[in-house]
Amino acid sequence: MDRRRAILAVAAMTCFAPQAFAQARELKIVGSGDGMEMLQAAAKEYMAAHPGKNIVVPPSIGTGGGFTAVGTEREILGRVARLPNDAETAQGLVATPVVSVPIAIFAHPSTGVTQLTSAQVVAVFSGKVRNWTEVGGQDMVVRVVRRDLSDSTVVALRATMPGWKDLVFSDRSKQTLSTTEMLESVRMTEGAIGFCPYAKPLEGAVNYIAVDGVKPTEPTYPSHALLSLLHKASTINDEAKSFLTFIKTPRAKEVLRSAGGKVD
Repeated sequence: MDRRRAILAVAAMTCFAPQAFAQARELKIVGSGDGMEMLQAAAKEYMAAHPGKNIVVPPSIGTGGGFTAVGTEREILGRVARLPNDAETAQGLVATPVVSVPIAIFAHPSTGVTQLTSAQVVAVFSGKVRNWTEVGGQDMVVRVVRRDLSDSTVVALRATMPGWKDLVFSDRSKQTLSTTEMLESVRMTEGAIGFCPYAKPLEGAVNYIAVDGVKPTEPTYPSHALLSLLHKASTINDEAKSFLTFIKTPRAKEVLRSAGGKVD
Protein backbone atom coordinates (compact mmCIF):
# COMPACT_ATOMS: atom_id res chain seq x y z
CA MET A 1 0.00 0.00 0.00
CA ASP A 2 2.83 2.40 0.88
CA ARG A 3 4.46 1.66 -2.46
CA ARG A 4 1.18 2.37 -4.28
CA ARG A 5 0.76 5.67 -2.46
CA ALA A 6 4.31 6.65 -3.41
CA ILE A 7 3.61 5.88 -7.07
CA LEU A 8 0.40 7.96 -7.00
CA ALA A 9 2.23 10.85 -5.37
CA VAL A 10 4.90 10.82 -8.08
CA ALA A 11 2.20 10.64 -10.77
CA ALA A 12 0.37 13.62 -9.24
CA MET A 13 3.56 15.64 -9.18
CA THR A 14 4.22 14.73 -12.80
CA CYS A 15 0.72 15.80 -13.86
CA PHE A 16 0.49 19.07 -11.96
CA ALA A 17 4.07 20.32 -11.92
CA PRO A 18 3.99 21.68 -15.50
CA GLN A 19 0.78 23.59 -14.75
CA ALA A 20 2.18 25.04 -11.54
CA PHE A 21 5.39 25.94 -13.40
CA ALA A 22 3.42 27.73 -16.12
CA GLN A 23 1.42 29.66 -13.56
CA ALA A 24 4.59 30.64 -11.74
CA ARG A 25 6.02 32.10 -14.97
CA GLU A 26 2.86 34.03 -15.89
CA LEU A 27 3.25 37.80 -15.77
CA LYS A 28 0.01 39.81 -15.88
CA ILE A 29 0.00 43.46 -16.95
CA VAL A 30 -3.22 44.99 -15.61
CA GLY A 31 -4.82 48.41 -15.86
CA SER A 32 -5.87 50.88 -18.52
CA GLY A 33 -7.69 50.01 -21.73
CA ASP A 34 -5.57 52.59 -23.59
CA GLY A 35 -3.36 50.81 -26.10
CA MET A 36 -4.35 47.37 -24.80
CA GLU A 37 -4.27 45.77 -28.26
CA MET A 38 -0.87 47.35 -28.96
CA LEU A 39 0.56 45.93 -25.75
CA GLN A 40 -0.94 42.52 -26.53
CA ALA A 41 0.82 42.57 -29.90
CA ALA A 42 4.13 43.44 -28.21
CA ALA A 43 3.60 40.68 -25.62
CA LYS A 44 2.99 38.16 -28.41
CA GLU A 45 6.24 39.18 -30.08
CA TYR A 46 8.10 38.91 -26.77
CA MET A 47 6.78 35.40 -26.12
CA ALA A 48 7.74 34.30 -29.63
CA ALA A 49 11.31 35.39 -28.91
CA HIS A 50 11.29 33.94 -25.37
CA PRO A 51 9.79 30.41 -25.42
CA GLY A 52 8.28 29.41 -22.09
CA LYS A 53 7.46 32.99 -21.08
CA ASN A 54 3.79 33.89 -20.55
CA ILE A 55 2.77 37.56 -20.67
CA VAL A 56 -0.94 38.18 -20.11
CA VAL A 57 -2.69 41.49 -20.90
CA PRO A 58 -6.20 41.05 -19.43
CA PRO A 59 -9.27 43.27 -20.02
CA SER A 60 -9.18 46.81 -18.68
CA ILE A 61 -9.64 47.65 -15.00
CA GLY A 62 -8.72 51.28 -15.66
CA THR A 63 -5.63 53.31 -14.86
CA GLY A 64 -6.75 53.58 -11.24
CA GLY A 65 -7.02 49.80 -11.06
CA GLY A 66 -3.48 49.49 -12.38
CA PHE A 67 -2.14 51.85 -9.73
CA THR A 68 -4.02 50.03 -6.98
CA ALA A 69 -2.93 46.55 -8.11
CA VAL A 70 0.74 47.47 -8.27
CA GLY A 71 0.69 49.78 -5.27
CA THR A 72 -0.84 47.10 -3.02
CA GLU A 73 1.59 44.53 -4.48
CA ARG A 74 -1.14 42.30 -5.90
CA GLU A 75 0.52 42.56 -9.32
CA ILE A 76 4.06 43.24 -10.52
CA LEU A 77 3.28 45.32 -13.63
CA GLY A 78 0.44 47.70 -14.46
CA ARG A 79 -0.54 49.66 -17.54
CA VAL A 80 -1.48 53.28 -16.85
CA ALA A 81 -2.49 56.34 -18.84
CA ARG A 82 -0.91 58.87 -16.48
CA LEU A 83 2.37 59.26 -14.65
CA PRO A 84 2.63 58.77 -10.86
CA ASN A 85 2.09 61.85 -8.70
CA ASP A 86 4.53 62.87 -5.97
CA ALA A 87 2.82 60.75 -3.30
CA GLU A 88 2.82 57.67 -5.53
CA THR A 89 6.46 58.21 -6.46
CA ALA A 90 7.30 58.42 -2.76
CA GLN A 91 5.72 54.95 -2.35
CA GLY A 92 8.19 53.56 -4.86
CA LEU A 93 5.95 53.50 -7.94
CA VAL A 94 7.85 53.96 -11.21
CA ALA A 95 6.36 54.45 -14.69
CA THR A 96 8.11 53.48 -17.93
CA PRO A 97 6.59 55.34 -20.91
CA VAL A 98 5.87 52.92 -23.76
CA VAL A 99 3.68 54.32 -26.53
CA SER A 100 1.50 57.30 -27.39
CA VAL A 101 -1.97 56.06 -28.29
CA PRO A 102 -4.23 58.18 -30.53
CA ILE A 103 -7.48 59.18 -28.84
CA ALA A 104 -9.72 58.59 -31.82
CA ILE A 105 -13.13 60.01 -32.61
CA PHE A 106 -15.27 57.25 -34.11
CA ALA A 107 -18.85 56.81 -35.27
CA HIS A 108 -21.31 54.09 -36.20
CA PRO A 109 -21.02 53.36 -39.97
CA SER A 110 -24.69 54.29 -40.42
CA THR A 111 -23.79 57.98 -39.96
CA GLY A 112 -22.02 58.04 -43.32
CA VAL A 113 -19.36 60.32 -41.82
CA THR A 114 -15.62 59.64 -42.05
CA GLN A 115 -14.21 63.13 -41.59
CA LEU A 116 -15.09 66.31 -39.71
CA THR A 117 -13.43 69.62 -38.99
CA SER A 118 -12.37 70.19 -35.39
CA ALA A 119 -15.15 72.81 -35.10
CA GLN A 120 -17.72 70.26 -36.31
CA VAL A 121 -16.45 67.70 -33.77
CA VAL A 122 -17.03 70.22 -30.98
CA ALA A 123 -20.49 71.08 -32.35
CA VAL A 124 -21.46 67.39 -32.46
CA PHE A 125 -20.30 66.53 -28.94
CA SER A 126 -21.76 69.71 -27.44
CA GLY A 127 -25.18 68.97 -28.95
CA LYS A 128 -25.30 71.95 -31.30
CA VAL A 129 -25.47 69.51 -34.22
CA ARG A 130 -28.48 67.24 -33.70
CA ASN A 131 -28.75 65.51 -37.08
CA TRP A 132 -25.94 64.05 -39.16
CA THR A 133 -27.18 65.84 -42.30
CA GLU A 134 -25.84 69.08 -40.75
CA VAL A 135 -22.27 67.81 -41.22
CA GLY A 136 -22.70 65.93 -44.50
CA GLY A 137 -23.98 62.62 -43.11
CA GLN A 138 -27.15 60.58 -43.27
CA ASP A 139 -30.55 61.75 -42.08
CA MET A 140 -30.50 60.44 -38.51
CA VAL A 141 -30.25 61.75 -34.98
CA VAL A 142 -26.76 62.26 -33.50
CA ARG A 143 -26.30 60.12 -30.40
CA VAL A 144 -23.31 61.25 -28.31
CA VAL A 145 -21.53 58.69 -26.13
CA ARG A 146 -18.93 59.94 -23.65
CA ARG A 147 -16.85 59.12 -20.59
CA ASP A 148 -16.69 60.72 -17.14
CA LEU A 149 -14.90 64.08 -17.07
CA SER A 150 -12.06 62.62 -14.98
CA ASP A 151 -11.34 59.81 -17.44
CA SER A 152 -7.86 59.85 -18.99
CA THR A 153 -9.24 60.04 -22.55
CA VAL A 154 -11.29 63.14 -21.72
CA VAL A 155 -8.29 64.73 -20.00
CA ALA A 156 -6.13 64.04 -23.07
CA LEU A 157 -8.75 65.42 -25.45
CA ARG A 158 -9.20 68.58 -23.38
CA ALA A 159 -5.43 69.14 -23.41
CA THR A 160 -4.81 68.49 -27.10
CA MET A 161 -7.90 68.44 -29.34
CA PRO A 162 -8.78 71.87 -30.77
CA GLY A 163 -11.86 73.36 -29.09
CA TRP A 164 -12.11 70.75 -26.33
CA LYS A 165 -10.64 72.73 -23.44
CA ASP A 166 -13.99 74.23 -22.45
CA LEU A 167 -16.28 71.75 -24.19
CA VAL A 168 -19.55 70.99 -22.38
CA PHE A 169 -21.00 67.67 -23.50
CA SER A 170 -24.54 67.50 -24.85
CA ASP A 171 -27.17 67.14 -22.12
CA ARG A 172 -28.52 64.25 -24.20
CA SER A 173 -25.24 62.34 -24.16
CA LYS A 174 -24.82 58.86 -22.69
CA GLN A 175 -22.02 58.35 -20.16
CA THR A 176 -20.14 55.04 -20.20
CA LEU A 177 -17.89 53.61 -17.51
CA SER A 178 -15.18 51.85 -19.53
CA THR A 179 -13.49 51.73 -22.91
CA THR A 180 -15.26 48.43 -23.63
CA GLU A 181 -18.68 49.90 -22.83
CA MET A 182 -17.95 52.95 -24.97
CA LEU A 183 -16.98 50.79 -27.94
CA GLU A 184 -20.01 48.55 -27.61
CA SER A 185 -22.39 51.50 -27.22
CA VAL A 186 -21.17 53.15 -30.42
CA ARG A 187 -20.80 49.90 -32.37
CA MET A 188 -24.36 48.79 -31.55
CA THR A 189 -26.18 52.15 -31.85
CA GLU A 190 -27.07 53.74 -35.18
CA GLY A 191 -26.17 57.42 -35.29
CA ALA A 192 -23.73 57.12 -32.37
CA ILE A 193 -20.40 58.88 -31.98
CA GLY A 194 -17.79 58.51 -29.25
CA PHE A 195 -14.07 58.49 -28.54
CA CYS A 196 -11.52 56.03 -27.19
CA PRO A 197 -7.92 54.89 -27.67
CA TYR A 198 -7.39 53.77 -31.26
CA ALA A 199 -7.57 50.01 -31.82
CA LYS A 200 -6.61 48.68 -35.26
CA PRO A 201 -8.90 45.61 -35.06
CA LEU A 202 -11.93 47.95 -35.08
CA GLU A 203 -11.14 49.32 -38.54
CA GLY A 204 -14.25 48.61 -40.61
CA ALA A 205 -16.48 47.87 -37.62
CA VAL A 206 -16.67 51.60 -36.86
CA ASN A 207 -15.82 54.74 -38.81
CA TYR A 208 -12.68 56.35 -37.44
CA ILE A 209 -13.04 60.07 -38.07
CA ALA A 210 -10.33 62.14 -39.71
CA VAL A 211 -10.17 65.51 -37.91
CA ASP A 212 -9.27 68.46 -40.14
CA GLY A 213 -8.23 65.89 -42.74
CA VAL A 214 -5.87 64.01 -40.41
CA LYS A 215 -6.53 60.35 -39.56
CA PRO A 216 -5.82 58.97 -36.05
CA THR A 217 -2.96 56.85 -37.40
CA GLU A 218 -1.12 59.81 -38.95
CA PRO A 219 1.79 61.43 -37.05
CA THR A 220 0.18 64.90 -37.00
CA TYR A 221 -3.09 63.71 -35.42
CA PRO A 222 -3.57 66.13 -32.48
CA SER A 223 -4.67 63.97 -29.57
CA HIS A 224 -2.75 61.16 -27.86
CA ALA A 225 -2.58 59.50 -24.45
CA LEU A 226 0.73 58.20 -23.14
CA LEU A 227 0.61 54.55 -22.08
CA SER A 228 3.21 53.60 -19.46
CA LEU A 229 4.09 50.40 -17.63
CA LEU A 230 4.01 50.78 -13.85
CA HIS A 231 6.08 48.86 -11.33
CA LYS A 232 7.06 49.14 -7.70
CA ALA A 233 10.78 49.33 -7.04
CA SER A 234 10.58 46.93 -4.09
CA THR A 235 8.63 44.17 -5.88
CA ILE A 236 9.77 44.13 -9.51
CA ASN A 237 11.17 40.73 -10.54
CA ASP A 238 13.46 39.48 -13.30
CA GLU A 239 10.54 38.56 -15.58
CA ALA A 240 9.15 42.10 -15.44
CA LYS A 241 12.63 43.60 -15.92
CA SER A 242 13.11 41.44 -19.00
CA PHE A 243 9.84 42.62 -20.56
CA LEU A 244 10.59 46.28 -19.74
CA THR A 245 13.93 45.89 -21.50
CA PHE A 246 12.25 44.30 -24.53
CA ILE A 247 9.54 46.97 -24.84
CA LYS A 248 12.25 49.56 -25.56
CA THR A 249 13.91 47.56 -28.35
CA PRO A 250 13.62 48.52 -32.04
CA ARG A 251 11.60 45.35 -32.72
CA ALA A 252 9.03 46.16 -30.00
CA LYS A 253 8.73 49.73 -31.26
CA GLU A 254 8.12 48.43 -34.77
CA VAL A 255 5.29 46.22 -33.47
CA LEU A 256 3.73 49.12 -31.56
CA ARG A 257 3.88 51.39 -34.63
CA SER A 258 2.31 48.70 -36.79
CA ALA A 259 -0.56 48.47 -34.31
CA GLY A 260 -1.21 52.23 -34.62
CA GLY A 261 0.93 53.65 -31.82
CA LYS A 262 3.42 56.50 -31.84
CA VAL A 263 6.88 55.86 -30.37
CA ASP A 264 10.13 57.80 -30.31
